[in-house]
This record gives sequence, structure tokens and C-alpha cells, in this order.
Amino acid sequence: MSNKKDTNQAWGGRFNEATDDFVAKFTASVEFDQKLALHDIQGSLAHAEMLTSIDLLSPEELAAIKKGFSDIRMEIEAGTFEWHLALEDVHMNLEAALTEKIGGIGKKLHTGRSRNDQVATDLRLWLRDEIDLISKELSRLQRALVDLAEKESATIMPGFTHLQTAQPITFGHHLMAWFEMLDRDHGRLIDCRRRTNHSPLGAAALAGTTYPINRKMTATLLGFDEPMNNSLDAVSDRDFAIEFCSFASILMTHLSRVSEELILWNSAQFNFIDLPDRFCTGSSIMPQKKNPDVPELVRGKTGRVNGNLIALLTLMKSQPLAYNKDNQEDKEPLFDTVATVKDCLRALANMVPAIKSNQKSMTESARRGFATATDLADYLVRKNIAFRDSHEIVGKAVAYGLSINKDLSEMSLSELQQFSTVIEADVFNVLTLEGSVAARNHIGGTAPKQVRLATKAARKKMGAI
Repeated sequence: MSNKKDTNQAWGGRFNEATDDFVAKFTASVEFDQKLALHDIQGSLAHAEMLTSIDLLSPEELAAIKKGFSDIRMEIEAGTFEWHLALEDVHMNLEAALTEKIGGIGKKLHTGRSRNDQVATDLRLWLRDEIDLISKELSRLQRALVDLAEKESATIMPGFTHLQTAQPITFGHHLMAWFEMLDRDHGRLIDCRRRTNHSPLGAAALAGTTYPINRKMTATLLGFDEPMNNSLDAVSDRDFAIEFCSFASILMTHLSRVSEELILWNSAQFNFIDLPDRFCTGSSIMPQKKNPDVPELVRGKTGRVNGNLIALLTLMKSQPLAYNKDNQEDKEPLFDTVATVKDCLRALANMVPAIKSNQKSMTESARRGFATATDLADYLVRKNIAFRDSHEIVGKAVAYGLSINKDLSEMSLSELQQFSTVIEADVFNVLTLEGSVAARNHIGGTAPKQVRLATKAARKKMGAI
């Protein structure tokens, strides 16, 4: 058991014995919440400015606080700042260091606030900055996809349903489907930032404070849109962290789907693309191997992000208002999610521009599996045959093709006419892969012209992000 003098002096006056050594370590958060240090200083400086404006600090005291924090900031950035477990968290470590540097003035800084509104403010400031960084990485990946889609706007590949060849599409069209997924994610991220950007500072422990504080002033100084409306909600809310992790889970689900297709396409069985060597690794026993480790890891890291979302939802599900110590557990899942998302986006944004398509292999694959069967059915409909009847006719033609190992486009006119006499020589215009994709020339279609229009629209939209 520690001596009484070892108790945290920020709150130890009411206690008659020291905190148990294990409990002190068990309840401390400084090992991970020190990540918030620079944002804690940012919030403290805004609070000090406000206290000065209402004459609770003098201009000289404000200057001393600014100088003290400037020195502390340099120590943190240089990695020389000393963190103390006995001081529990980032807030008390910084306050103690400030007081050591500037004396009793440092003890005045906490006037009109609590660690409850302090940590809520720090976390929102930190996440806001991280959202801005993630937005840039997400934009970089989106631009890489658009560039590649434009380049591959006419490259034909098979489109799949149930992982079976369905209809011919263009590689550029497929890439733009990925773009659309990420574009929705980007919208969710921007929405999350908007709801994150509200200031809890001034809510104090839970009920506000008796001092004549100016919450609008601190909100403005910190770049928040406005103060939060209710002091209870301000200190206890973690919706913004949950919302971010929800965004992250959906994003990672999309990145996992993208990764799965990259892994399949890079395999010898598909041979649609080649991933650059610098994003792959080899085998310690099989010298021929080139493993797509980057997309495999992105796919795997989706699990930890999903787990972090569940952890935060579970953390908050039974908490009464207002702040509870449980909320200390919000940081590690959030920190891990942010780091994971940034790493995955950076990896894919760096890799996508270097992807090389194997156009010959893609086209040959599209020729297999009767990919233009629907085109033949549509052709028959235009010849005044009901779609259900045309569907049956084409099904019989496909069965015939399977029996003789011929694609529809490889059959002669007489072979096709045995299934319907309305088929004429112009049928071959729709049975070619090029004719099939070109015919889907409408908004959202796979025609090369539409892909190029989609990339143009995407560039214009991204210019506004």
C-alpha cells in the first residue's frame, strides 16, 4: 500500500488513505490518453483566454500560462516530457507540469471546468483533426480509382453474379462501382465531422458552473461550430465516437470487398491484374509465390474495426447520465480504429495507381460463360417475341452451345436460326463483347462513353470535397 502522500493531490483531500498501488495502475489512463496532449493544451489555452476575458485571470497570468504550455509542447514534441502514472491521466500530468513551471498560477487554470468536459473537448478536437486526415486519404484513393477507370474505360471483362459469368462489362465500370461505394463513405465521414464539431467545454462536471463563463467564445477559439446545448449530454455523449466507428466499419467492409476482388483477380486462376511487387511478399518455401499481402491485411483488419464498434456500443449501452469511469474505455477502440483506417486507405491509395490490367485475359474470360446471352434475349424481344419466350429460346441455344463447346458468338447463323427463325445476320452485332457493352449507353451503364462521363462527373464532385 502506498503512503497517503502518494495520493493524487488534485482530488485526494477528501481521502484518509492512499489509493492501492494496483488500483492506481488499473484506473490510470495516461499510457494511452497522452495521445490527446496537444489537443488538451489547445483546449486549455482557449479556456485561459476566456477566463481572462471575464477577469478570473489577469493578462500577466495568461501570458505565463501561454509560455508554460509553449515549453511543455516543445518537450512533448521532442519526446522528452515525463509522464507520471500517479497523476492518472493526460490532464493532470499537464496541469502538474504547468504548475511546476509557472507556480501557483497553474492551479488557477482549472477554474470553471472539470476533467469531464475537458476530456470530451480533447477527444472531439483530436477526432476532428483525424477526420480531416482520413478525408484526404480517402480522396486520394478515390482519385486513383477514377484515373484507372478512365484509362480502362473500354477494357472488357466479365461481370459476375454469384461469382458466375453474367454479362460483359468494362473494367472501368467496375472500378467506378468501387468509387461510388467510397463516395457514400466519404459523405458519412463529412456528416460525422459536422456532428463532432460541437464544444462540450464549459459543461464542467455535469451541471455547468457558477462562474460567468463565455462558452461561445471558447467554441469559436477552438473552431467548433457552437457549444453543446445540455451540460449533462455534453460530458456523457460519445455518439460522435460511435458514429465515426460506424463509418469506419462500413468503409472497411467496402475496402474488404475491394481487396477480395483484387486478391481473386491477381490469382493465376483469374489473371486479370498484376499487383506491383512492392506491395506483395513471397513464400519462405515456395519460390514461385507472389502473395497479395496488402489487400489480404486490409480484408483482415476489417474484423478489428468491426470489433471496436461493438466495443463502443456495448460500453455506452447501460450508462446512466452523466459521466462514468466506463468512458475511459472509449479511447483505445477509437484510437485503434483511426490508425487502422488511415493505414488501410494509405496502402490502397498507394497501390491502386500501380495496378496493371491483363486485358487479353479479361477479354478471353468474358468470351466464356455465354456472357452475351441476355443480349440475344433482348434482340429477340425487339423482334416482337415476348421476353419469357425469348428467355427460353436463348436457354436452349446455351444448352446447345455447351454440348458442342461453342459460345453464342461462335455459332453460325444457321445454328442460331434452329432456335428461332426471326434471327437474322444482324444478330452478330449484339453477340460481340464490344457491341454488348456499347449498347448499355445510359446513365449508370457500362458503355465506355458512360464510364468516361462518370469519371468526369466524379472529378467535378471531388473538386468540391
